[in-house]
Amino acid sequence: MKKLAFIGAGSMAEAMISGIVESQLLTGKQIWVTNRSNQEKLDNLNQKYGVNGTYELSELLENADAVILAMKPKDTATAISQIRSYLTENTMLISVLAGVSIENIELLAEKKLPVVRAMPNTSATVGKSATGLAINNRVSDRQKDIVQTIFETVGLTTFVEESQIDAITGLSGSGPAYIYYLIEAMEKGADEIGLDKQVAKELIVQTLLGAAEMVATSTKPSQQLRAEVTSPGGTTEAGIRVLESFDVQKAFINCIKEATAQSKRLGIALSDELYPVK
Repeated sequence: MKKLAFIGAGSMAEAMISGIVESQLLTGKQIWVTNRSNQEKLDNLNQKYGVNGTYELSELLENADAVILAMKPKDTATAISQIRSYLTENTMLISVLAGVSIENIELLAEKKLPVVRAMPNTSATVGKSATGLAINNRVSDRQKDIVQTIFETVGLTTFVEESQIDAITGLSGSGPAYIYYLIEAMEKGADEIGLDKQVAKELIVQTLLGAAEMVATSTKPSQQLRAEVTSPGGTTEAGIRVLESFDVQKAFINCIKEATAQSKRLGIALSDELYPVK
């Protein structure tokens, strides 16, 4: 890959640019970026990563091996309509837009070209994203390898059928916020039992990191790991009993289901907006 173009310069685009440059997959000079009108943001990206910012679409897209669609989903139709004349049948479009299907991207592009739908999460900022990837049948093996390599610069990747992208959105796409919500509760609990805020934060973070590492490296299921540290009559059992009285596990299950359903609803709403029934 010799040239990568970004349409959109928000937090996800910057996280990906940072990962790509730091991993030396590409140099900043090989990356081109545009946004709607925020020149200051483009200048900032240039200063931090050495990337090229431009509002000249011909300059942005000429000889680009791949174009990453990273604008707001509501701007999808406008953005693709502006670039479609510069796209060739070999230009790979990579979308990180929630709710925007591969079919809609193909229809808007008015061309048969390789399309990838990606669902990373905000932990890409620290190189720890969990990203689901779905591709159409025009993505070559070489292009598939390129996509995987790009997203591996910001974390773990897995290829799935597009029908599973909504589920990935509900699980890992929105997942960091669920963990932050849990951390908020632990911080409030720590405050109420008299722990210093900074001490509590350090203990909570290390507890989560340790538990995640145990799940990642152990062959035991998470239920067994929990059971092994829940001694009868002990402190952990007392705490778990309270969680079960509030049906916290069921709440998390319903949380993931509802986020998945909302992802589907957003996709349907966008399709209806793009192609209203006449």
